[in-house]
Amino acid sequence: MASPSHRPTHRRSLRKRRTVALTAAVAVAGVGAGLFVLNANAGAVDLYHQSLPAKDGWAASGAGTTGGSKADSAHVYTVSTRAQLVKALGSVSDTTPRIIKVKGTIDANTSDAGKKLTCADYASGTGYSLSAYLKAYDPATYGKKAPSGTQENARKAAADKQKKNIVFRVPANTTIVGVPGTNAGIRGGSLQVQNVKNVIVRNLTFADTQDCFPQWDPTDGSSGEWNSNYDSVTLRGVTNVWADHNTFTDAPAFDSSEKTYFGRKYQVHDGALDITNGSDLVTVERNVFSNHDKTMLIGSSDTDSTGKLRVTIHHNVWKGIVQRAPLARIGQIHLYNNLYDTTTLNGYAPKYSIDSRAKAQVVAEHNAWKLASGAKVAKLLSGDGTGSIAGGGNLVNGTTTDLVAAYNAASSKKIKTTVNWKPTLTAGLQTSAKNLATELASTTGAGVLS
Repeated sequence: MASPSHRPTHRRSLRKRRTVALTAAVAVAGVGAGLFVLNANAGAVDLYHQSLPAKDGWAASGAGTTGGSKADSAHVYTVSTRAQLVKALGSVSDTTPRIIKVKGTIDANTSDAGKKLTCADYASGTGYSLSAYLKAYDPATYGKKAPSGTQENARKAAADKQKKNIVFRVPANTTIVGVPGTNAGIRGGSLQVQNVKNVIVRNLTFADTQDCFPQWDPTDGSSGEWNSNYDSVTLRGVTNVWADHNTFTDAPAFDSSEKTYFGRKYQVHDGALDITNGSDLVTVERNVFSNHDKTMLIGSSDTDSTGKLRVTIHHNVWKGIVQRAPLARIGQIHLYNNLYDTTTLNGYAPKYSIDSRAKAQVVAEHNAWKLASGAKVAKLLSGDGTGSIAGGGNLVNGTTTDLVAAYNAASSKKIKTTVNWKPTLTAGLQTSAKNLATELASTTGAGVLS
């Protein structure tokens, strides 16, 4: 079966009874090509050649999002190793449509020959060691100033070696899809989609994207912080991106297992899926975000690009998430039919779900929250007093709840309740969140498409 839709009129159906398989086409295509389904717009389309359907969120704007669907046979690749992935991606300046099928789990921390690489391998020859770094920049002796000098230079050199290995630059007009049934994904890597257009990422598990060399910043907050690089997927200055049926997780390296230095958690994980630097026209649907702290950032700062950062986020599952689901700045963000399970999971205790700040214009409707006993509805939102959250039909433990009213009653920095736009690209919008927990349990994340 190829990719689904919760509505039979769309390009995909997760329920096999809704799918019309073209048996003859499958027989000709052979194993690994992906089964074909009837598509209302394009006839027989396999999983790898699918485009975002019409009206499916902001990424359907303009010419829509087609990724590598127009790739010729010479630009369809199946990859199982880091080196193969790098070769298939090619030059970021090459805009030739391409399809990359990821078969199995690719470990980003491996050499071109496939040898496993560790943090010690990246540090080798740079002069960096964590013990020396801690000794050099202990606030008790070094003071509260930004690290500089021999060990900081060594840290940067080691970080550069890791970056060259684990960051994968994605060109325009690219589709990257996990091959069904192979546990497809990237472990320890970062897909960087920057200053390009028209990219599709589907059916992949992004696990444990770790920065071996976090930087100590004593000026971050009142007590300082360890800051890491590398989001599992980072969108910077992009237009028309569709992220669908992926799973994002820190597993198996949960934050609770990390040590504490200078009184702060040694944080090796950054974002799961961040959308920044004037990115625009993005649809994020049917993903699972789990076991993560700073999950999704929309807008890199309060001065990111006005008129952009238009993002649709629908039918996703968030569980074991501490914060940023999402943190939204400036843009027009539509959140619908998402499921938020705020139960503490593997040490990931919730701070808030949605943060609207820097005049963000958020519409959140028909989402569902599972709230633990004793937890407060007012803590599901956050803001700086300038952002807006409109919309309704949101459920908390099955009861229709005005989230903004609850937040505003407990906060001096009020969230506004009106926005300057009206969503129209709303394919699949369900006007009741009542059954989301049941439905999304089997229709989200990597490994569902086939």
